Amino acid sequence: MSYLIKSLVVTLSLLLSTTVFAANTSYYGNKFHGKRTASGSIFNMHAMTAAHKTLPFGTKVEVTNKKTKQSVIVKITDRGPFTPGRVLDLSKAAAGKINCSLCTTSMEILSYGDGKYRKE
Repeated sequence: MSYLIKSLVVTLSLLLSTTVFAANTSYYGNKFHGKRTASGSIFNMHAMTAAHKTLPFGTKVEVTNKKTKQSVIVKITDRGPFTPGRVLDLSKAAAGKINCSLCTTSMEILSYGDGKYRKE
Protein backbone atom coordinates (compact mmCIF):
# COMPACT_ATOMS: atom_id res chain seq x y z
CA MET A 1 0.00 0.00 0.00
CA SER A 2 1.41 3.39 -0.97
CA TYR A 3 2.13 6.15 1.51
CA LEU A 4 -0.71 8.29 0.06
CA ILE A 5 -3.28 5.54 0.51
CA LYS A 6 -2.07 4.82 4.06
CA SER A 7 -2.36 8.53 4.90
CA LEU A 8 -5.88 8.68 3.52
CA VAL A 9 -6.93 5.63 5.51
CA VAL A 10 -5.52 7.05 8.76
CA THR A 11 -7.11 10.47 8.15
CA LEU A 12 -10.51 8.99 7.34
CA SER A 13 -10.34 6.72 10.40
CA LEU A 14 -9.68 9.69 12.67
CA LEU A 15 -12.47 11.73 11.12
CA LEU A 16 -14.99 8.91 11.34
CA SER A 17 -14.16 7.98 14.91
CA THR A 18 -15.17 11.36 16.32
CA THR A 19 -17.99 12.41 14.01
CA VAL A 20 -20.37 14.93 15.60
CA PHE A 21 -23.18 16.51 13.63
CA ALA A 22 -26.58 18.12 14.10
CA ALA A 23 -29.70 16.26 13.09
CA ASN A 24 -33.48 16.58 13.02
CA THR A 25 -34.66 13.69 15.14
CA SER A 26 -38.01 12.02 15.74
CA TYR A 27 -39.13 8.76 17.29
CA TYR A 28 -41.09 5.66 16.40
CA GLY A 29 -42.83 3.20 18.68
CA ASN A 30 -46.22 1.50 18.94
CA LYS A 31 -46.86 0.90 15.23
CA PHE A 32 -43.55 -0.97 14.76
CA HIS A 33 -43.18 -2.64 18.17
CA GLY A 34 -42.58 -6.37 17.75
CA LYS A 35 -41.85 -6.16 14.02
CA ARG A 36 -38.58 -7.09 12.33
CA THR A 37 -36.15 -4.23 11.67
CA ALA A 38 -33.88 -3.85 8.65
CA SER A 39 -31.04 -5.38 10.70
CA GLY A 40 -33.07 -8.52 11.34
CA SER A 41 -33.71 -7.88 15.03
CA ILE A 42 -37.19 -7.45 16.48
CA PHE A 43 -38.00 -3.80 17.24
CA ASN A 44 -38.59 -3.10 20.93
CA MET A 45 -39.83 0.43 21.55
CA HIS A 46 -38.58 0.11 25.17
CA ALA A 47 -34.94 -0.53 24.11
CA MET A 48 -32.29 2.12 23.47
CA THR A 49 -32.17 1.83 19.68
CA ALA A 50 -32.45 4.03 16.61
CA ALA A 51 -32.87 4.03 12.84
CA HIS A 52 -30.42 5.77 10.52
CA LYS A 53 -30.24 5.68 6.71
CA THR A 54 -26.57 4.77 6.30
CA LEU A 55 -24.72 3.99 9.54
CA PRO A 56 -23.76 0.31 9.88
CA PHE A 57 -26.04 -1.82 12.06
CA GLY A 58 -24.64 -2.11 15.57
CA THR A 59 -23.12 1.38 15.54
CA LYS A 60 -23.38 3.10 18.94
CA VAL A 61 -24.25 6.79 18.89
CA GLU A 62 -24.59 9.34 21.68
CA VAL A 63 -27.56 11.56 20.88
CA THR A 64 -27.97 14.88 22.71
CA ASN A 65 -31.08 17.07 22.61
CA LYS A 66 -29.70 20.51 21.71
CA LYS A 67 -32.40 22.29 23.73
CA THR A 68 -32.41 20.25 26.96
CA LYS A 69 -28.77 19.02 26.80
CA GLN A 70 -29.98 15.53 27.81
CA SER A 71 -28.14 12.60 26.20
CA VAL A 72 -28.75 8.94 25.49
CA ILE A 73 -26.63 6.21 23.91
CA VAL A 74 -28.42 4.18 21.25
CA LYS A 75 -27.58 1.31 18.93
CA ILE A 76 -28.46 1.53 15.22
CA THR A 77 -30.73 -1.43 14.40
CA ASP A 78 -32.95 -0.12 11.61
CA ARG A 79 -33.10 2.04 8.48
CA GLY A 80 -34.93 5.35 8.34
CA PRO A 81 -36.32 7.88 8.92
CA PHE A 82 -38.18 8.22 5.65
CA THR A 83 -39.57 11.69 6.33
CA PRO A 84 -37.65 14.38 4.40
CA GLY A 85 -35.36 16.51 6.57
CA ARG A 86 -35.00 13.96 9.37
CA VAL A 87 -31.77 12.10 10.01
CA LEU A 88 -32.53 9.86 12.99
CA ASP A 89 -35.52 7.98 14.42
CA LEU A 90 -35.15 7.06 18.08
CA SER A 91 -37.06 4.29 19.82
CA LYS A 92 -39.86 5.60 22.04
CA ALA A 93 -37.83 4.90 25.20
CA ALA A 94 -34.70 6.67 23.91
CA ALA A 95 -36.75 9.69 22.83
CA GLY A 96 -38.37 9.82 26.26
CA LYS A 97 -34.96 9.88 27.99
CA ILE A 98 -34.01 13.10 26.20
CA ASN A 99 -37.50 14.62 26.00
CA CYS A 100 -37.70 14.50 22.20
CA SER A 101 -40.75 13.82 20.09
CA LEU A 102 -39.36 15.99 17.28
CA CYS A 103 -36.18 17.91 18.11
CA THR A 104 -32.75 18.95 16.94
CA THR A 105 -29.97 16.77 18.27
CA SER A 106 -26.25 16.40 17.99
CA MET A 107 -24.91 12.93 17.34
CA GLU A 108 -21.51 11.56 18.23
CA ILE A 109 -20.49 8.19 16.88
CA LEU A 110 -18.96 6.20 19.74
CA SER A 111 -18.23 2.96 17.87
CA TYR A 112 -19.01 1.48 14.49
CA GLY A 113 -20.96 -1.75 14.19
CA ASP A 114 -20.17 -4.57 11.80
CA GLY A 115 -23.31 -3.91 9.74
CA LYS A 116 -24.35 -7.56 9.69
CA TYR A 117 -27.94 -8.73 9.39
CA ARG A 118 -28.94 -10.71 12.48
CA LYS A 119 -32.13 -12.69 12.57
CA GLU A 120 -32.95 -13.20 16.24
